[in-house]
Amino acid sequence: MNSGKATTYAMMGIESRGTLVIDPGTEVYEGMIVGENNRENDITVNITKGKNLTNVRAAGSDDMARIKTPTHFSLEESLEFINEDELCEITPNFVRLRKRLLNTSEREKDAKRRKHN
Repeated sequence: MNSGKATTYAMMGIESRGTLVIDPGTEVYEGMIVGENNRENDITVNITKGKNLTNVRAAGSDDMARIKTPTHFSLEESLEFINEDELCEITPNFVRLRKRLLNTSEREKDAKRRKHN
């Protein structure tokens, strides 16, 4: 949903919905695929959401932030994983998965158009 760095706090809330494919601290952008949903449909999530900071803290509570190890795809696995509305972005350092249409509202409009045709 947003661009920025993926936070462990946001990933903890998302990992119950499926399998993550990026590590905390990864630079993400709108339309980038960050995981696989347990269900058939795609969901839009905010993986850059940070924890609200207050002056009240329980001792050691921030040290407990842990997530499962994300799944990392090879180039071949990435190409097998993508659907018709997705692309595999290859750079010298990364293999990323993304939606063909990056903007969320454009993807929703396209999905409605396809459904009616």
